[in-house]
Amino acid sequence: MASETSLPLTRDEHYELGRELWAVSARLRELCGLVTAVYGPTNQSAFDFEKAIEILDRLRSDLQAQAETDLPGYDVHGYYY
Repeated sequence: MASETSLPLTRDEHYELGRELWAVSARLRELCGLVTAVYGPTNQSAFDFEKAIEILDRLRSDLQAQAETDLPGYDVHGYYY
């Protein structure tokens, strides 16, 4: 586990992490659509996909705020969205 005193992510690291998480989010949405189409929106698996997407969206939002804190003076708008 990282120490609280470790260095923040660099601009490039935030950018790459944002790109990776964007791709994961897009893929989860595709798979959620598939599961929902096959099993219906009230299926537990479809529900779990929706919850996973919500959690990932919250993570991306938190990381966007972290990038803004880590990189004052840089335009990091859209790194995670």
